[in-house]
Amino acid sequence: MTTNQVKAIRMSKTGGAEVLEYIDVQLGEPGPGEVLVRHHAIGVNFLDIYFRNGLYPSPLPAGVGQEGAGVIEKVGPNVTHVKVGDRIAYAGRPAGSYSQARVMPADIIVKLPDAISFEQAAAMMLQGMTVQYLLNSTYKVQKGDTVLFHAIAGGVGTIACQWLKALGATVIGTVGSSEKAALAKSMGCDHTILYRDEDFVKRVREITDGKGVPVVYDSIGKDTFMKSLDCLSPLGTMVTFGNASGPVPPLDLSILAGKGSIKVTRPTLTTYVLNRALLEPMAADLFQRVISGQVKIEITHRYPLEQAAQAQRDMEERKTTGSIILLP
Repeated sequence: MTTNQVKAIRMSKTGGAEVLEYIDVQLGEPGPGEVLVRHHAIGVNFLDIYFRNGLYPSPLPAGVGQEGAGVIEKVGPNVTHVKVGDRIAYAGRPAGSYSQARVMPADIIVKLPDAISFEQAAAMMLQGMTVQYLLNSTYKVQKGDTVLFHAIAGGVGTIACQWLKALGATVIGTVGSSEKAALAKSMGCDHTILYRDEDFVKRVREITDGKGVPVVYDSIGKDTFMKSLDCLSPLGTMVTFGNASGPVPPLDLSILAGKGSIKVTRPTLTTYVLNRALLEPMAADLFQRVISGQVKIEITHRYPLEQAAQAQRDMEERKTTGSIILLP
């Protein structure tokens, strides 16, 4: 294998996990504002599946993956915040992290503290910075708030649960199995709801003495959206940040008035990472919470890069909890 030839996952069409191809690719030299990163670990996220199946349109053929950690091997012109040899991590577009190495824009990259391993970083950047903006910017969680967080045993959910407890919130989390409920409770979740067996709206109302919650965080989408609105207290905030069950159907905005002047928002991490004035403090906050032990990153599944398709299948089939990484 020559210096500039690496193995990578590519897709030339959308569809199931079988469209992911493990191939040789030739890397060019980094241009202005670009760097060459040699990956040590790569994150796997539901977002990758949305691009693979066409839910989020993207020009084809395309790379896959939006999160990784490694070392800078080459630096193009006009890059000043990182240098050759730096340990780095990133999350965000353009896709292409499912690779041994890649040439990529430097503007979404941050330096990685020595106290955080490459595997930890690859498992937490996208999910951890998502949690950071959800709990601090999208809705500012206060001590004493009671929060409903769907899929609390997933990668984002396990990080969010620990972070919410550090903020002094009471956490209600939905899960799909008793095993996932046990995991969530070990992370500090106060109330777990088995959404397949229980009416989560009824349970939230019981837990909150009929008041509802000031905020719902929902990455499930279609299957949970409308019922989640019924969990909110007046003036509450509905945060939809994913589509694991499919996209949310069109919404008649007058419904929000009838349910108590509630708010709905659809944030994305991309908006934040493309603004370094937001990205730097977000990453610093995440790193500090992990280094301090407030948030522990649970890497529950490791796959070699060539098994990326299997990793995505397992995630789609709800066979995984915590964070998933690929090792190049």
